[in-house]
Amino acid sequence: MTTEVKGAARSAENNPAVQALARVGNVAVGVVHILIGGIGISLAFGASGEADQSGAFQQLMKTPGGVFILWVVVVGLLALGLWEVLETILAPGADPKRRWATRLKEGGKAIVYFALAWLGFVIATGGSASSNSSNTSMTAKILAAPGGVFLLVLIGLGVIAIGVYYIVRGARKTFARDIQTPSGAVGDATITLGVVGYISKGIALGIVGILVVVAAVTTDPQKASGLDGALVTLRGLPFGPVILFAVSLGLIAYGVYYCVKAFVVRL
Repeated sequence: MTTEVKGAARSAENNPAVQALARVGNVAVGVVHILIGGIGISLAFGASGEADQSGAFQQLMKTPGGVFILWVVVVGLLALGLWEVLETILAPGADPKRRWATRLKEGGKAIVYFALAWLGFVIATGGSASSNSSNTSMTAKILAAPGGVFLLVLIGLGVIAIGVYYIVRGARKTFARDIQTPSGAVGDATITLGVVGYISKGIALGIVGILVVVAAVTTDPQKASGLDGALVTLRGLPFGPVILFAVSLGLIAYGVYYCVKAFVVRL
């Protein structure tokens, strides 16, 4: 990567306006997870709803001032995606031997944030979007392709690996390296939120990955129902509503952690 490109990326990353927007993006991620967790809790008590990103955006649209808030969330997610692009270019603090692994991780996060921003944009402009149907449609296309079953199994295993990564990151508290932890009770609460949140999200992602593998093995794209399907699957287990309630609370904790992270993250 050329020195000029890195220099431009570093200048953009040091821009106070870009940093402020990145912090707004962290709050946006937090809001999305809080809403998903809230929908998950309602599912645990027998209500209906789509406990994923599209469901969260649609729920936000129903609140007073929700359209404006959703637009702020979209802008924040775009800004956070841009920030991750800059991180992909610079790979700050990465060991030279692991720099490309770091870039792959940051680039993946950028794609996720841009995709979420697009989903929010579609809903904010009056369009309809369902993460569930999108997952099913994409899964069907992959299964129809040559070697699609094998590819889908790899994708599912990859999602499971990401889930394990989140669980380990939470259990070992390695996420704390990215923030300037406040002192005292506030700092302890921030770390606790992070631990609970990362582990809960890891569990949810692990179930998503398992459902993708099941969809591949059974060649049934309906099985790959995304985050909403993962939470609904939890509800169907023995003591499922209790487990779903606990995981949903964890997702809310993850969202609150991200809102706090917006103010203490190292930029």
